[in-house]
Amino acid sequence: MIAKPFQDISLSRLGMGNMRLPVEGGKDGAPIDRARAQEIIDYAMSHGINYYDSAYVYHNGESEKFLGEALKKYPRDSYYLATKFLLFANADYKAVFEEQLQRLQTDHIDFYLLHAIFDNNCQAYLDSGCIEYFLEQKKAGRIRYLGFSSHSSPETLTKMADHHQWDFAQLQLNYFDWQYGTTAAEYKVLEDRHIPIMVMEPVRGGRLAQLSSEAEAMLKEAHPDWSMASWALRWVKRLPQVQVILSGMSTLEQIKDNVSTFAEPEDLSDADAEILLRAAEAFKKQVSVSCTACRYCCDGCPMEINIPAFLSVYNSYKTDGPWALNQMGGVDSVGKPVDCINCGACTEHCPQSINVPEIMAELARLVQQ
Repeated sequence: MIAKPFQDISLSRLGMGNMRLPVEGGKDGAPIDRARAQEIIDYAMSHGINYYDSAYVYHNGESEKFLGEALKKYPRDSYYLATKFLLFANADYKAVFEEQLQRLQTDHIDFYLLHAIFDNNCQAYLDSGCIEYFLEQKKAGRIRYLGFSSHSSPETLTKMADHHQWDFAQLQLNYFDWQYGTTAAEYKVLEDRHIPIMVMEPVRGGRLAQLSSEAEAMLKEAHPDWSMASWALRWVKRLPQVQVILSGMSTLEQIKDNVSTFAEPEDLSDADAEILLRAAEAFKKQVSVSCTACRYCCDGCPMEINIPAFLSVYNSYKTDGPWALNQMGGVDSVGKPVDCINCGACTEHCPQSINVPEIMAELARLVQQ
């Protein structure tokens, strides 16, 4: 396992995320399958992973408890614990911090984060008093390094990063969001301030572990023995500001593949990076529709469906996964996909010849599942 210096310690480049531990029966919301999860932790420890990330709310609060139990048999100085305070789960930051120490069965937390900074909650974190309290705990030795995780715009990220000299920050960072989102700008904000980056979602919640057939063929031709997830991890690893790359590993197969990716210090070559971004472009084209939001389709829709808005949700679903369907309820529209009567007026007026009725029918089925 390759490692990288961080202040006065050394951290494994691969970190163990504990948000997607195996669960009993494989059903969402089920209790953690502790036997299988312990196997994964033991494999991680035996292969040099020393960074373990959790949060107050992961697995309905059970992730921290499990981690405290799973790591209890190992010397406390052989691993580093990271966990997070989520203001809107419980605003009593003093009580939450004490509870987390108990759950994790420790007297200190190595890497402590403000959890999930968004544009609409950044100021609430800044005004809550929690930062000042956590800085006091850092002085007392109960927190070793203090940081935050961000899902915000570059502007809000800048505001948070400039609050004081943070030890680190956590970003969603992967090659797809780098090319099609604001991730490159977010990275630059932290790079300019010399803030080390812990990476979450390097495989985009698993979405980049399985691409379209054309995209996968491009990558397999270049490196037949690399998995799709390995490509994603190797791309992130080459960024100099990145410290630890987290992966929420749910199976032994996943952790074995990831450990092999981090066994050697070799980075993705520039030529390979170019191939990967071309594959990302092919993937995006194959799974999404090319709506330009011209709204020609809306004028003749008898059900008054805000078609471009729902097509945007559809594209998010195809690239981000099922959670994106939660955006459906926020679309400002008289008609919904289920109301589509398949008249075809939209497609007749679409410059891109998008088969809108077919997509509306698919969205309706997905919401009803």
